[in-house]
Amino acid sequence: MAFKLKTSQQTEEIFSRIEASEKLPWPTLMRFALSLSIRQGSLMEIEFYSDNLGRELNRQTITGDADCLYKCLIELQETRHIPDEVYFPTYVKAHLDRGARLLDQEKKYSRDLLIHLTELDKGI
Repeated sequence: MAFKLKTSQQTEEIFSRIEASEKLPWPTLMRFALSLSIRQGSLMEIEFYSDNLGRELNRQTITGDADCLYKCLIELQETRHIPDEVYFPTYVKAHLDRGARLLDQEKKYSRDLLIHLTELDKGI
């Protein structure tokens, strides 16, 4: 069973840029990214194919105590059971990379990222 993954280079650049401007640590940014991506819905096939030129991260740093919750949410989105060896690193990496791009978009359109993220679903 894998306990490490490497992000894409783009994901590393996005997280580093947001970390510098917002003073938010990587684990927080990764959890925001995962949440935004899962909220977006099922992954497209192409989203599973990205480079591995970014930062190496371990499973505990990415999902923390909420690992089972993330796995359940992803399985609900995919409407099927996902074996643990496929969930991590395959699905987590794909959601992390897509989520980083979504987080970058949200940052571009907000004055205060944290307030903006907490108010995303208030209009629904």
